[in-house]
Amino acid sequence: MTTRMIFAGFGGQGVMLMGQILSLAGMLQGKNVTWMPSYGPEMRGGTANCTVVISNEPVASPVTDKAEVIVAMNIPSLLKFEPAVTPNGYLFVNQSVVDREPVRNDINIIKVPCNEIADELGNLKVANMVMLGAVVGATDVVDVESVFKALEKKLSGGKATLIEINKQAILKGIEIAKEQLRK
Repeated sequence: MTTRMIFAGFGGQGVMLMGQILSLAGMLQGKNVTWMPSYGPEMRGGTANCTVVISNEPVASPVTDKAEVIVAMNIPSLLKFEPAVTPNGYLFVNQSVVDREPVRNDINIIKVPCNEIADELGNLKVANMVMLGAVVGATDVVDVESVFKALEKKLSGGKATLIEINKQAILKGIEIAKEQLRK
């Protein structure tokens, strides 16, 4: 099975890190993966997105114009990428920043108050990990243990102190997604 994903938002929202951790988690599970970043003209504040493909088969190309999973961390990302979700695919929306409703009714829409949950946890910078947890919780594209191992590899050295709060954020995201899917 192949799952194509696009993570999109403003530079500084951690969309690249979400894609890197998910890709690494897939690799740790022995899957074939690609990760391809795309930046706007500025780094912080500019648009940024990355494409992740996780598959049991070899991945022919990291480039895709359609994806089973789209993450929109801001309004421009929702407007640009909502049409790219495959029917019955997933659109994850950062409800803290996006105040518009998606227009599609042939997809699964998961709204995640990423910033509020991150604030409750005590660090706004983990909003991206809340969203990553939601993606993992809704899609089961990789298992949470692999995500935690990937997180530990990415946050080494001085950033190792952030591992625990990031794990809490991921677990909260998983919980939010599973609650919404039960409705």
